[in-house]
Amino acid sequence: QLVESGGGLVQAGGSLRLSCAASGRTFASYTMGWFRQAPGKERAFVAAIRWRGDSTYYADSVKGRFTISRDNAKNTLFLQMNSLKPEDTAVYYCGAGASWYGTSWSLPSEYHYWGQGTQVTVSS
Repeated sequence: QLVESGGGLVQAGGSLRLSCAASGRTFASYTMGWFRQAPGKERAFVAAIRWRGDSTYYADSVKGRFTISRDNAKNTLFLQMNSLKPEDTAVYYCGAGASWYGTSWSLPSEYHYWGQGTQVTVSS
């Protein structure tokens, strides 16, 4: 089970830190990722991190502003979001279980486990 937290309402230029706590099993050996879904749009890739935390990928739209990290000892995934923009408004989901090969980590269909999502709203 994955449970996201840390969402909320923030002004443009502000920051939020999302957390994704895993329970029921260890996700330390899994690729994990963050995705977001705005109203009327498909779920979109935001960032992914390899199981050891030694390699990451980001969507171009968030590169340089967002940082993904993980604490395997605490079975927790994080997303630090800085310089937030109104277009970052969405429900943010964490996922686990994709392969690290090719570009599987960017595809929602490759993730086996999902959280329920947390709303992030950025006002202009």
